[in-house]
Amino acid sequence: MLRHLTPAALGRIGGGGRRTSVLRRLSVAAVALTAAVAATVIPALPAHAAAFKVLVFSKTAAFRHDAISVGIQAIRDLGSSNDFTVDATEDSSVFNTSNLAQYKAVVFLSTTGDVLNDTQQSAFQTYVDGGGGYVGVHAASDTEYNWSYYGQLMGAWFNSHPAIQQATVRNEDRAHAATSHLGATWSRTDEWYNFRTNPRSNVRVLQSLDESSYSGGGMGDHPITWCHPQSSGRAFYTGLGHTQESYSDSNFRTLLLGGIRYAAKATNADCRPETGYTALYNGSTTGWSQAGPGSFTNSAATLTSQGGMGMLWYSAKEFRSYSLKLDWRLTGDSNSGVIVGFPATGDPNTALNTGHEVQIDATDSSDKTTGAVYGFKAADTTARDAALNPPGQWNTYELLVEGERLQVFLNGTKINDFTNTDSARSLQQGYIGIQNHGSGDVAAFRNVRIKELTTVTPTPTPTPTPTPTPTANTSALRGTASGRCLDVSGASQANGAAVNIWDCNGRSNQQWTSTASGELRVYGGKCLDVNGGGTANGTAVLIWDCNGQNNQKWRLNSDNSITAVGSGKCLDVSGNGTANGTKVQIWTCLGANNQKWTRG
Repeated sequence: MLRHLTPAALGRIGGGGRRTSVLRRLSVAAVALTAAVAATVIPALPAHAAAFKVLVFSKTAAFRHDAISVGIQAIRDLGSSNDFTVDATEDSSVFNTSNLAQYKAVVFLSTTGDVLNDTQQSAFQTYVDGGGGYVGVHAASDTEYNWSYYGQLMGAWFNSHPAIQQATVRNEDRAHAATSHLGATWSRTDEWYNFRTNPRSNVRVLQSLDESSYSGGGMGDHPITWCHPQSSGRAFYTGLGHTQESYSDSNFRTLLLGGIRYAAKATNADCRPETGYTALYNGSTTGWSQAGPGSFTNSAATLTSQGGMGMLWYSAKEFRSYSLKLDWRLTGDSNSGVIVGFPATGDPNTALNTGHEVQIDATDSSDKTTGAVYGFKAADTTARDAALNPPGQWNTYELLVEGERLQVFLNGTKINDFTNTDSARSLQQGYIGIQNHGSGDVAAFRNVRIKELTTVTPTPTPTPTPTPTPTANTSALRGTASGRCLDVSGASQANGAAVNIWDCNGRSNQQWTSTASGELRVYGGKCLDVNGGGTANGTAVLIWDCNGQNNQKWRLNSDNSITAVGSGKCLDVSGNGTANGTKVQIWTCLGANNQKWTRG
């Protein structure tokens, strides 16, 4: 049994450098024994302290699935084999702040109907937004229809289903721990849900259905498994799991395990919504050329390096401003990297000397570790280590190139922000490549995709911009209904920090600057942000690094309402609440006082 551990500094040596090996110790966790009863929570009695605890909740107020009991046992078995303990219950009174605090994730296992009262709902919302995990399985989407927050958390509510039958599942994301073990498609038998809405714009879709492979699909684009960050917490949902046989299927059990581990923050993934990308590699190497010695094998839509030192580069097109995403995995202390911004060349060393390499390596010096721009700028190692999956597991990079600015995101977390000032190099136009470093260095890549950008965020100065002194357009935003101020929860400056209302106190986490481009900035560099670019009523509002996108733009209206540009909906205090800590969201503009704000 493997306990997830935050790895030591990861990195790699670039082009022709020498590796400096650093010995790292990996801990091995022991077996956790679990004991739980479905009807009532009974604390498990592990033989040692397990890595984390999970609560399985299976209360039903409508249809009851006969697979619930075997599902509970399957999750217990997964816990015993993977170092987490499991409590199971159908008693909704356990949804209180003190009890939920002991769990890293809560699994809604084919719950149906209205299963939590208002007080329990509030406790669960506080738990997830404060960093807890949610896992929904199958009929979890047939639950709590009158609770808007749950609809946002779960992603999309159930609408209908045809008869149980075989269908083809497309595995769109093969880096997530829930799906990395699967091929491009998966043929299986289940009860295939149609949903009331398509969640794709608000979640990262991991799996979708090929509606031509079965009868009764009614969505066209048909997501079936997905994940997304939820304020400081995480959410995972799969529509699979109707049948008892599902829970003895090793592929489904691995999917379920990956979802639980993601929600519990025992493994990481980029679960931000993703649309508009074009595949450069997803099985076909058309348009790619090998430079230098060595090569990549191409099997099961996976490129695996061998020999070197060479480079496989996409020679079909140069790119200017873009978001490049790719999934990568190392074997042991291997060495590779992603090279961007170089001119056409058959010499990998020329590419390294004229472009910039973003490192992938398990150990090295700080400016040559994973996430570093090789030889130029080290990664934020604290952020990197928190976001990183260790060798043997998949990770996802996003390289965001805008002018001479290169931002590096690892599993959805920004770990580097570099501005090129070397006159011999330029990021403003060039090719992209992946490195095969040498004999014994084995790196694998999947799903290389790109989104070309038409709007470019101005390149910042290399030094941080200080928090501005309050001016005429910097002030508090006071809610008309509550008299309380728009407030970043806990004065956090982390991406994804929740925004709520709180007693006005004049502190920096309540000072909002309106910019000419329509942003509402706090702390100088963070923007008021609609989570995942969502447009649905109840979508959370939080803070995130300013990026110029429409989900960070707002209109301050003459009636004192504030409208989100991306959705046309109003900045709204949830549930018309007035208490400290009440979350804000977007909602259809109603002219109500909980949607009105005044300066000062």
